[in-house]
Amino acid sequence: MDPKHKPVFIAFSSQKGGVGKSTFTSLVASIMHYRMGYNVAVFDADFPQHSLMKMKSRDLAMVMENENLKRMAYKQFTAIGKKAYPIMQHKAEYLLEAAHKWISESNIPIDVLFFDLPGTVNTSGILRTLAGMHHIFTPITADRMVMESTLIFTQLLQNVIMEKGETSIKSVNLFWNQVDGRENTALYEVYNKLIGQLGLNLMKSQVKKSSKFRKESELDSKNVFRSTLLPPDERLMRACQLDIFIEEFLEIIQL
Repeated sequence: MDPKHKPVFIAFSSQKGGVGKSTFTSLVASIMHYRMGYNVAVFDADFPQHSLMKMKSRDLAMVMENENLKRMAYKQFTAIGKKAYPIMQHKAEYLLEAAHKWISESNIPIDVLFFDLPGTVNTSGILRTLAGMHHIFTPITADRMVMESTLIFTQLLQNVIMEKGETSIKSVNLFWNQVDGRENTALYEVYNKLIGQLGLNLMKSQVKKSSKFRKESELDSKNVFRSTLLPPDERLMRACQLDIFIEEFLEIIQL
């Protein structure tokens, strides 16, 4: 691999489970790899769940059983001539060394390497791994427990890792996920003000609430949302404003 070609390291990371870090890892990786022409790879270090490894196995089985998805996958492969992006399982400890070794041995120049990390800073090696990221994206929801743990976690990243240690981090970005239009907008305003007062970066785009974030593809599905083998349907992306999020995401990472 060309040593001048250095991939961007990105983690969707949070101290709180269930806010969508594994989901966003797969969504953004699939959009970039299958629709936008970038070469991506994923390291799944979220022990013990390893959600992305399990998702890929389910996706492969689903494509084999669903004729519509099988046709979509074949059409995609013939159109872009690319295989599915690789997902590797590894522990958080020595993850950066494993990632750099894998990149150096890859026959394909990788543009973006995504990391799905454990949801606790107590995991061995996690702080060092976070310090090796270029960009960190943290989904948040309007829930007191989520906000408290996230703000503490984000301040740790900015005040301890970025300011006091050797780090590759260029940006830490909070973004609203699962936004319900019926929720109290005043609550969001309070949180937005607090985030600003703490000097943290909040993305402008908000991802709207959708059942598609929780559902795996149904066996008789004609449209795909969450998949490691196919990009999300563009109409479904627009419905939850994921398309707007992707635009801002690409502006931040500046490939």
